[in-house]
Amino acid sequence: MPDSTLPNETRGGCPVDHSSKGKTNQQQQTPAAEAPHTSCPVDHSQQTPSFSQSYLRSEVKCPVDHGDSNSQQPQINPLNMMPTLPQTKHAGQATELSTERELSSIPRADSTEDAQVWEYPSPQQFYNALARKKMAAPEEYVDVMVDIHNFLNEGAWEEVLKWEARHKDECQMPRLMRLQGRPRDLSPLARISSWIHGVRPFDRHDWYVDRCGKQVRYVIDYYEGVPENNMPSFNLVVRPAIDDFGSLTDRAKQLWDDAKQRYFAKDST
Repeated sequence: MPDSTLPNETRGGCPVDHSSKGKTNQQQQTPAAEAPHTSCPVDHSQQTPSFSQSYLRSEVKCPVDHGDSNSQQPQINPLNMMPTLPQTKHAGQATELSTERELSSIPRADSTEDAQVWEYPSPQQFYNALARKKMAAPEEYVDVMVDIHNFLNEGAWEEVLKWEARHKDECQMPRLMRLQGRPRDLSPLARISSWIHGVRPFDRHDWYVDRCGKQVRYVIDYYEGVPENNMPSFNLVVRPAIDDFGSLTDRAKQLWDDAKQRYFAKDST
């Protein structure tokens, strides 16, 4: 881990699996740990020379303000802090976009059924959210943007589960209760790392997880990575917020584990 004082990072490249594009299943260096590298998820063979990589990198963050206090959002769902997203074609939209919604792998806390999971917005809903925020997007790339959006959420949940594995004896299946977008609020860790490394996350989410009756808040900072094969990559820094002594203990244990892996594992080889 580059800096043993910072939490784990999920690092990945372009987020759509070439063999299963459209299915739901992250290096300007960001300050975090080495993490598994994912396969590129975008079908590069379908990209045209006019495609703007800088545009995709700048617009890939979630277009829906999940509870951003400075936004004007009608009909907010209190679970995901999202407005009701229409599936109808937007005025001025030239092409047809899919209204099919992908199922995530993230269990919902408002259901006792193991199969009940969160759903991602359809490409049409995603486009409507962009249009409402006046974030014009090339319609032919909305599918790719949705793939990346879903990929980042899946990666974030995988990192949450790694933390939750410390508590598997008390809770076999943590569930996501709700989430809140806080793009304007730098977390303390992100602020410190921006002073040291000069890099700020482009987005932040707070996820509230139900650990079998106990609410645990996780902070997720999203960083832009170094492009790979001319495609964007992203790094996620995921950790439990220090809201109680238990989360503080988890953070301290993880720092120690990372330090052992970095400094002592080499000595034993």
